[in-house]
Amino acid sequence: MAKRNSDEELKKIWELSSVWNVLSDEEKEYVDRHVSIHYFRKNEIIHHEGDIPTHMMMLAKGRVRVYKEGVSNRNQIIRLLKPYDFFGYRAMIADDKDGYNTSVSAFEDCIVYMVKKEAFMHIIQTNLQFCYLFMVEMARDLGHADTRSVNLTQKHIRGRLAEALISLQQRYGFDEDEATISMYMSREDLANLSNMTTSNAIRTLSNFAEEGLISIDGRKIKILDMQRLTKLSQHG
Repeated sequence: MAKRNSDEELKKIWELSSVWNVLSDEEKEYVDRHVSIHYFRKNEIIHHEGDIPTHMMMLAKGRVRVYKEGVSNRNQIIRLLKPYDFFGYRAMIADDKDGYNTSVSAFEDCIVYMVKKEAFMHIIQTNLQFCYLFMVEMARDLGHADTRSVNLTQKHIRGRLAEALISLQQRYGFDEDEATISMYMSREDLANLSNMTTSNAIRTLSNFAEEGLISIDGRKIKILDMQRLTKLSQHG
């Protein structure tokens, strides 16, 4: 659902990411005229695999999943986004006629800023500093994707799940108790993130709990022994 932009809301876009701060006042005003603010409910689709890109997107609030649609309704979560992350730009910059190669949906209620394709491409082609900083973001994403691809194919189930838990903690932090991962995922989503079946994820989590690595309270997972969990992730 899109909402009419207000001056106060649009001012926030320049505070959300250092990439946008390199724009001149004139360029910011130009982008302001081509940006819209969209609200998505939990589990609502932001874009489907195969859609033709029309906007560059930035998550302003909430959390979303980027995933590849698989066979038998089993999806592979490619990565999770947090506020200020960009997405939806790869197919646009590559001018991919097949559209997006992944789908994106909301983990929870979220707010997304969408900049029209024409405006985004104009800025990236005319502002060298913005282009450089955006390339840095893309390079980091590519590096994470390469590492994750190797880990998902070479590590055993225990190592993949341990890595997923540590990655969630590093990306979203802890709750106030400094132990509970501040991201509550269903067993199915955790399995899709770790490239395993839901039954394997449930069984492995139970094993981790029995070994004293974690404790489980519904969707809340508390890390009890980060050192051993990290070692398992590295050598799993």
